[in-house]
Amino acid sequence: MANFTTEEIGKADFVLLEDISMNAFMANLKQRFQKGKIYTYIGEVVVSVNPYRPMNIYERSYINDYKGREMYEREPHIFALADAAYRNMKRTGSDCCIVISGESGSGKTEASKIIMRYIAEITNRSQRAEIERVTNMLIRSNQIMEAFGNAKTNRNDNSSRFGKYMDINFDFTGEPTGGHIENYLLEKSRVVKQQFGERNFHIFYQLLMGASETQLSNLGLRKDPKAYHFVNQGDSNRVDSLNDRKDFDNVRNAMKVLGYTPQEIDTVSKLIAAILDLIKYFNNKVICDLVEQQHSGVIALLDEACFLVGTVTDKHFLHAMDEKFKGHDHYSSRQLDFSEKALQRDEQFRIRHYAGDVVYFH
Repeated sequence: MANFTTEEIGKADFVLLEDISMNAFMANLKQRFQKGKIYTYIGEVVVSVNPYRPMNIYERSYINDYKGREMYEREPHIFALADAAYRNMKRTGSDCCIVISGESGSGKTEASKIIMRYIAEITNRSQRAEIERVTNMLIRSNQIMEAFGNAKTNRNDNSSRFGKYMDINFDFTGEPTGGHIENYLLEKSRVVKQQFGERNFHIFYQLLMGASETQLSNLGLRKDPKAYHFVNQGDSNRVDSLNDRKDFDNVRNAMKVLGYTPQEIDTVSKLIAAILDLIKYFNNKVICDLVEQQHSGVIALLDEACFLVGTVTDKHFLHAMDEKFKGHDHYSSRQLDFSEKALQRDEQFRIRHYAGDVVYFH
């Protein structure tokens, strides 16, 4: 038996409010939330407040208390909504849909997981192995979707940047037989641009932090998100609430559960690595700054040389650039790197552009 309180905390159903106003609505929501009641009804609608902490209101005892009961027989709970939808589907023999909406970070994804787990628990226990297999595949597929479609934003460390429609199929007895997840409106622009304090999609960081040194070496990568411009723009590579290393293993395991072959999993990793390399390769801002940046670029050094008194030779100018740009990843000369035997000493320097290396002559 779940631990239900007999004390009435606010109004369990907003329909019962005497004062129908925004202030009264929020006051009732706050009162219930402060007492640990994160669910409140509006008729047959469930209003949920994300507690941002684990709660022991999803245990087996709660499942038993909500199974087969009408919504108003127990305290407001997402289990009551899931059970009502399931029983309506069985009774009418028609499709039933639960719409989950809310702001970023409100708990929509977690709500969908809770509903799926509840359905798995209340269906025929004699077919538990098959039911758990189907449900596990749905949950595992969701892990993959989160890796490729979720990102840290300034409001939520695990924000879904896409919409999804999760479909669970049942047979005529009401047992789950399969399902699929349809995704739409993916925020593709995030791949190339993130606001300060935000991250790119999780999968990039999971690969860089979770793959072994050997795997990264084979992919031509290194364990340093800061080395890749378009996964580092938000300056928020590490997130305390996320474990990229562990999540990388979880995603690979989820792929195995869904039937991905080792070769297919490796191909996915190669595609992610290719995107990272393309991102790094096509970041020409570094080159533009090297050449054009005010007071510190190559052109600025030329301008300064023009105002110097006396004779300024090409050799003097090249040495000035060597001093200014030594250590720059995209600048090299024979004086700075003796292994650059293709460059003439005191005459040539090389700039690594996004389109390839270009050698300049004085």
